Amino acid sequence: MAKYSRWIGIISFLLLVAACFMPWAYYADLDKNFTGFYSEKNIYGAPGKFLLITAGISVLFTMLPAVWMKRVAIFTSAVNVAYAIVVYLRFSACYQGYCPEIKAGLLLMMVSVVLILTACLFPAGKINPEDQNAIVVKEEKA
Repeated sequence: MAKYSRWIGIISFLLLVAACFMPWAYYADLDKNFTGFYSEKNIYGAPGKFLLITAGISVLFTMLPAVWMKRVAIFTSAVNVAYAIVVYLRFSACYQGYCPEIKAGLLLMMVSVVLILTACLFPAGKINPEDQNAIVVKEEKA
């Protein structure tokens, strides 16, 4: 898993970008599709911006060799998953007797942020056991 974690992170980030532009929910009473960047009168805000920024930080920091960056990547991706759960509940919740139709973009968003967290939990590289205060992770030769 660690060998492919960078590629999984990059592909998951690209899936998240695509998911933010796809329809997340269809509201029949408004006859509109909401996406990660559009909601009627900006009621739900633009959660796609925050999701993409935090996911980008996570993927970028996972690829860099410093140990503290990998720890920050785990934290930001965990925050991203928590925020994605809140966004999922917000976009799929019923209101005033109307229940929105959940679209594929919302489900793809959830899957991609979980995959980014998984890629951050299993980074490539090894820490030298003699150096307990390592700042840089030694990369494995392929």
